[in-house]
Amino acid sequence: MSGIEHANVQIEARDLIKRVSSPDGMLTILNGVSLSILAGEAVSVVGVSGSGKSTLLGLLAGLDLPTSGTVRLNGAELTALDEDGRAEVRANGVGFVFQSFQLLQSLTALENVMLPLELAGRKTPARAARAELQRVGLGERIHHYPSQLSGGEQQRVAIARAYVARPAILFADEPTGNLDAGTSHSVVELLFSLNHEYGTTLVLVTHNAELGERCQRCLELEGGSIREPV
Repeated sequence: MSGIEHANVQIEARDLIKRVSSPDGMLTILNGVSLSILAGEAVSVVGVSGSGKSTLLGLLAGLDLPTSGTVRLNGAELTALDEDGRAEVRANGVGFVFQSFQLLQSLTALENVMLPLELAGRKTPARAARAELQRVGLGERIHHYPSQLSGGEQQRVAIARAYVARPAILFADEPTGNLDAGTSHSVVELLFSLNHEYGTTLVLVTHNAELGERCQRCLELEGGSIREPV
């Protein structure tokens, strides 16, 4: 890797090992995973269910710690930080889109999108949240609660929430996993459109190889190890 490329590395994992206890003893989920992702790059991690994709995403985002190995995110070594330190790194430049939407049921669409801005102490959060909901096609649904929205609409709210603070990095974990084919297509188009517009680094975890190939680079997780298909 050249010096210029190294300067642009936004996510770097080295020799990640993740083991968990099971009724049959210790189970190795990840076995020596190393990877680098450049700023502005769109990278997918594909593999069958149970291959450890979500585990890897959690480690790269600092939601969990590896058994051994290191992760650097936006220049911070996550594996050297405590839980509060990792949360601070995420708050200062990381967004998430999950399969299960992860919306707060007691808040309206507008309030869900405002939440990360309010937590960051941003001024005029309602104005920014309203504009982002308009951007994802939900300008007429801002006062609806999640239970009043379809699955596709809920995921659009989640996408608006993820992008409203203009994160440097977006982690998407099976973003279309709970949607039908037609809705999935429109959500995917929206996700990639916004990602291109905002220049965000995208890490997309999916079992859908076709979706994974939409990214600039596709990594395959198999047997606890990662490889880049030719």
